[in-house]
Amino acid sequence: MNDKTDKPAVLRETDEEARRLARTLVRGARHMALAVIDPETGFPSASRALTATDLDGTPVILASSLSTHTKALLADPRCSLLAGELGKGDPLAHPRITLQCRAASVPRGDEVHDRLRQRFLDRHPKASLYIDFPDFRFFRLEPQSASLNGGFGRAYALPGSDLVMPVPIDVAEWQVLQAKLRGMQELAATVAEAISAPKSAKSRFAGADPAGFDLVSGDLQVRYEFDRPVSSPETAFTTISKIAETGPRSGSRPEI
Repeated sequence: MNDKTDKPAVLRETDEEARRLARTLVRGARHMALAVIDPETGFPSASRALTATDLDGTPVILASSLSTHTKALLADPRCSLLAGELGKGDPLAHPRITLQCRAASVPRGDEVHDRLRQRFLDRHPKASLYIDFPDFRFFRLEPQSASLNGGFGRAYALPGSDLVMPVPIDVAEWQVLQAKLRGMQELAATVAEAISAPKSAKSRFAGADPAGFDLVSGDLQVRYEFDRPVSSPETAFTTISKIAETGPRSGSRPEI
């Protein structure tokens, strides 16, 4: 008996459906569990952090220099994130993803900092109370690998490259689109209904990127992934407008 051939495979072969679910879980999370390496004890230290994503899909956190995880990330950039919302029933039956990342601190005054500030505030408006405090900084948590569990019997291993894409060249134009969408609550409400988003408070756009867009309604956030990445902000807006008019294509509804 050959153990190698007789043992059932734990991991499934990664397909586009798994990649899409992984991206949706990461880009759709308003907060994640963050694990770092405590520089004083060497033990793992876990906490909860508000998250956003950069235009390329890289997770972003805003952290005070007084926090334990900031000190830890500056001493050792290796960290881990856990994303995935609970639902009814068995918590282990719901999709979740663990990312192994390397943290990169973003200097103030850098154009990347300004971009992240806008995207973070669109997702977390109340952060305006402290986002400009001098002891706060952004970290880009760059995925190196990921472990996706889509539910019982649906385990996948993904490289970090499956979760991110190149930052678009026309960053300023994407920021213009983001500002435009920010004021279009009527369109947001129509899109929310078209994609069958959970009904809560008034919906609003909380960001857009080449892979999709985010809607926030009260405490709920819904991530919608386009069928394929778009090439420009104009195409993204056209796609969003078509969804409002006709609804998403078959199979394009978001994970909620």
